[in-house]
Amino acid sequence: MDAPRTDPGEALAALGRIRLDEVELDDVVRRVAELANRTVAGSAHVSVALIQAGANRAIAYTSDLARELDDWQYQRDDGPCLDAAVSAVSVSLPDMSDEQRWPEWAAQARAAGIGSSLSIGLPIQEAVTGALNLYATSTHAFDHAAIELAEEFAAYAAVALANAHLYDSTAVLARQMQEAMRSRAVIEQAKGIIMGERRCSADEAFTLLAKLSQDTNRKLREVAEALVANAANR
Repeated sequence: MDAPRTDPGEALAALGRIRLDEVELDDVVRRVAELANRTVAGSAHVSVALIQAGANRAIAYTSDLARELDDWQYQRDDGPCLDAAVSAVSVSLPDMSDEQRWPEWAAQARAAGIGSSLSIGLPIQEAVTGALNLYATSTHAFDHAAIELAEEFAAYAAVALANAHLYDSTAVLARQMQEAMRSRAVIEQAKGIIMGERRCSADEAFTLLAKLSQDTNRKLREVAEALVANAANR
């Protein structure tokens, strides 16, 4: 049964209202999949796939069937979803029983009850591409109007996903920098303790820390934290 339809204008407005500081990338992608499934006529199952550094994954899907249909393509590195993602074009399969480009995948989809599909490329960033994949239970489910609407939706979704990915990457980088600063601070404290106890230079103190890290098979930061903690206890 087709999902209840949402007005396209409302769906696009909903994409624009997503607060990137309140939701993570995976949540943004999930909302895109759900909105697309409710917006494009004929759609019964939807997935959003991301491809980064050669790694393919269905990052969001409205049903297990959508995920399984995508995974089948990833395992074989072949299928309409991948072609749409790589080339950033729309790939329509109007009738699975008469599909010649990907006959094995079409047979798999047909056996799962899928009659037609539509994959829209999502150019997110240079290193990240993706595809919005819509699956229908009937043949010829996506007419010209549905394809145009799906492409318009995908264009808005690509912007939302690009912003979300950039925000997510920036947040990760910020966390990494904060962690690096904390690590550096505790290492400097440990060096100071060693310098005070051994009457040695900063370079010599760091060499001692590094040797202890290697001998105990622990990270340099962990060794420094233990040394600082011991000094505080004393």
